[in-house]
Amino acid sequence: MAEAGATRFDAVLFDLLTALLDSWSLWTRITGSEALARSWRDEAARLTYAAGEYRPYRDIVAEAGRAKGLAPEATQTLIGCWRELEPWPEAPEVVAKVGQLAKIGVVTNCSEQLGREAASRVGVPFDIVVSAESAGAYKPRPEPYRLALETLEVDAARTLFVAGSTNDIEGATRVGMPVWWHNRLGLALGEHPVPIAQHDRLTKLLETLKT
Repeated sequence: MAEAGATRFDAVLFDLLTALLDSWSLWTRITGSEALARSWRDEAARLTYAAGEYRPYRDIVAEAGRAKGLAPEATQTLIGCWRELEPWPEAPEVVAKVGQLAKIGVVTNCSEQLGREAASRVGVPFDIVVSAESAGAYKPRPEPYRLALETLEVDAARTLFVAGSTNDIEGATRVGMPVWWHNRLGLALGEHPVPIAQHDRLTKLLETLKT
């Protein structure tokens, strides 16, 4: 239960598959190659960002796999192992503490079923789980972010978005949310909007909430 007035934000929304979960390790395990896993995942991300209206996440992952020369079984194995996703080591404790200060939710680029399965791996109950499927579009389009804001009945300016990728920084900023970047992989910001904070661990998030 969030404590009223304990933070300058009424809600905190999280990207799921990068900001809270180490999904990279699962993709690498399935392919047996970090480089191939990253190439497959980057292609899947490119297709989701270009998708416009929602089309099945499994289809996008399979299409990305074909583009990278992977057999169809790779996608089946990946989806079949979805319940094996693991949170970043500090994520459960940090998210639980954030939930004592504000409403919490996730906004994720996958199907409703996979989104809920992945969110359960964090081990903390969220107030909402918004998937691309439920929003009818993939991030960084505004629909998923806006659906989360509307469901929680909070203002964008009073809602912190914890991004895992630069595209989330772009998308969340466009709908008016301040963004805290969990840059676990040390990616370059490029020409994307500058977040209010950037860290390679989630542990600094609580300091931002109470500042």
